[in-house]
Amino acid sequence: MRPAPLAFAAALLLASPLALAAQSEEALRAAFEGQAIVVRIDMPGTDDGVDVRPGTERPVDFAKVATRLKQNGTAIHAGQSSMITKVKVKSKLIEFQLGGGGFGTFGDDAGTSVSVGATPKSDRERALEKGVRNEPDPARRRDMQNELDDLRTRRENQDRRNAAALAAANEAKKANVRERRLEGGSRFNLRFDRGVPVDALTPEAVRAALAKYVDFPDSEPAPAASPVASAPAPVAGELRKGLLIADVESMYGPAAGATERKEGTLKVSVRSYSAGAQRVTAEFVEGVLVRFTIASE
Repeated sequence: MRPAPLAFAAALLLASPLALAAQSEEALRAAFEGQAIVVRIDMPGTDDGVDVRPGTERPVDFAKVATRLKQNGTAIHAGQSSMITKVKVKSKLIEFQLGGGGFGTFGDDAGTSVSVGATPKSDRERALEKGVRNEPDPARRRDMQNELDDLRTRRENQDRRNAAALAAANEAKKANVRERRLEGGSRFNLRFDRGVPVDALTPEAVRAALAKYVDFPDSEPAPAASPVASAPAPVAGELRKGLLIADVESMYGPAAGATERKEGTLKVSVRSYSAGAQRVTAEFVEGVLVRFTIASE
């Protein structure tokens, strides 16, 4: 017997928890996103954030929080204000993202090293290696060996120069990642072992789950300010070693001029940018800023 239309619709609704979650996610986003809150605990600079298990005896494992703080630094300190930038409902958790959600989200370059191989042997060096083995004339073999030793020394010196430039690029990139971790925000992850229950998908339930760790505003957030017509021009002090080419060009726009060269197997790019009345010349090793100069136009 075919079920009545109303009963059939009700059955579909009960069988679609994801649809309910999607509706509740929209409600949570409308209630929270864009609000400024104040955190009561230090928040680690990683998208792992702080896990909260509502309704359990120990909702937060502070030993795990301490480990994440030690490994990633503190992105938001206790007592600091941060904007709720995203609320997302998944099958077993509610992500409550602050100030960008924590370093490590999609698009973040978390790599801390630049790699490059050893300088390859030239065709001449290979030919000399073979010639020295097969040359019967001692004097000629001695001359060939001297030339071979000279080529090997040059290659080894180039490897040392490459290693020095690579070490500078790696240290600069590590410093950049450390700094970005401290600027990338953090998050609370409300976790549920058996899936997010429907009664947890309300603003009131989320506030209750985070009440010990967050001070929410007492009233509705003020209307958003009118958008600024244009952002201020970047200042030279924003530039720092460890930035990638894309980072620098997001500050100054496309390069006014660019040259490239090879330092052994390393790719070195020198680019110039206009910054108001100043001209910035930046040198990148394998795409990582290692030095720059600033001069008047």
